[in-house]
Amino acid sequence: MLENRDAHANLAVKNLDAARKFYEETLGLKPVGQEGEELVAYRSGNSTFNVYRSEYAGSNKATAVTWAVGDDIENVVRELKEKGVAFEHYDMPNMKLEGDIHVTGPMKVAWFKDPDGNILNIINGK
Repeated sequence: MLENRDAHANLAVKNLDAARKFYEETLGLKPVGQEGEELVAYRSGNSTFNVYRSEYAGSNKATAVTWAVGDDIENVVRELKEKGVAFEHYDMPNMKLEGDIHVTGPMKVAWFKDPDGNILNIINGK
């Protein structure tokens, strides 16, 4: 029923103006749609996600969006740090921290948050 349908992530934020600044200026995304002052849609690769105003913003304690950046992960981390992004460091079994990147076997991943505390990450996978 849904296996051939596109899915879209939704990220709740309290301050849509601050979120727009982060997603557009810091992450470099371009808006592809907007519904008044309540929602902005962004395209990232072949997918889209919605950033919308909600009183429940920041309440998700799990990763909300993942970007696969391939072998460019170190450069993406560096570029995001240069734009003021602070990376999260977690104590996770079987993972070691190399700078801001968590490593286990061939997998490399770095977590960070948007202004409302939504957890985002980049990974070296595809």
